[in-house]
Amino acid sequence: MNISIIIPVFNRPLEVRSLLESLVHQTDAAIEVVIVEDGSQDTCEQEVNVYRDRLNIKYVYKDNSGPGLTRNVGCRMATGDYLIFLDSDCILPPQYVAAVRQRLAARYTDAFGGPDQARDDFTPLQKAINYSMTSFFTTGGIRGGSEKLGKFQPRSFNMGFSREVFAKTGGFSPMRFGEDIDMSLRIAKAGFRTQLIKDAYVYHRRRTNLQRFFRQVFNSGVARINLYKRHPQSLKVVHTAPAVFTVGVVVLLVLALLVSPYFLLPIFTHAAFIFFDACLKTGNPWVGLLAILTSYVQLIGYGVGFLYAGFTRLVLKRGEFASFEKSFYD
Repeated sequence: MNISIIIPVFNRPLEVRSLLESLVHQTDAAIEVVIVEDGSQDTCEQEVNVYRDRLNIKYVYKDNSGPGLTRNVGCRMATGDYLIFLDSDCILPPQYVAAVRQRLAARYTDAFGGPDQARDDFTPLQKAINYSMTSFFTTGGIRGGSEKLGKFQPRSFNMGFSREVFAKTGGFSPMRFGEDIDMSLRIAKAGFRTQLIKDAYVYHRRRTNLQRFFRQVFNSGVARINLYKRHPQSLKVVHTAPAVFTVGVVVLLVLALLVSPYFLLPIFTHAAFIFFDACLKTGNPWVGLLAILTSYVQLIGYGVGFLYAGFTRLVLKRGEFASFEKSFYD
């Protein structure tokens, strides 16, 4: 099986260097790498040139069109019969490619996804954000690393599918946010099977601060309503949880202000669970404290985006939209 790894990038040359370095050190290095520059001003062409003698690598620059259409360009450039998509802020452990190849050889599916983890050298904020994006207490464990709450849906920071999938589905849609879930849903509708390969994890070094993180999760909430309009059956009760949580926090804060401070107890209890769980998973109390902050940014940001998009699209009947589009790669 010939594997091509496709990486869209926008103004992130240092990230690409770290990712390419991790690809050089794969125990299974029989891969093609395709870098697609999505209208960057600060390109990674110099970094790509450094690795041309150590990797089978292709590079192309194109006008900015967003991540989905950029990945499609990479698909058309690639020669592999299995296409793997990574975000530029990912770093691969040495066994990643081998884990994918071995699992697909043992149990082939036309699409797969893998989870993300935080590496030991990540900053405390990066570790806290990783926790808030993967924890049961925030996402319910449905984001990329669990099959417990429904049919597994690969996410584009770490997913792959066959050349046949690309031919039959036409690849990613022009959606700026939620395009990976849209792709996963269309893969399933086309009759292809997916699987989670837990050993094919990536280290996801999110290049973000709290403001950028809020923008990201806000648009995730917006995207869930956009996805509902495209795929009505895709909206599950669990997807409404952050919106319910957001409304609940506001109600408790108002009651604490007007009636009794004891109404803050549910919030403090939830925050305590997050703190102790994050401490247990990371071994770092400072990450535990930051995880409270990032988890509330994650839940409330998503909830506000979900509620805003729900009102805008379902009540006002407006068309598909996203906010902060120019900052997608942030």
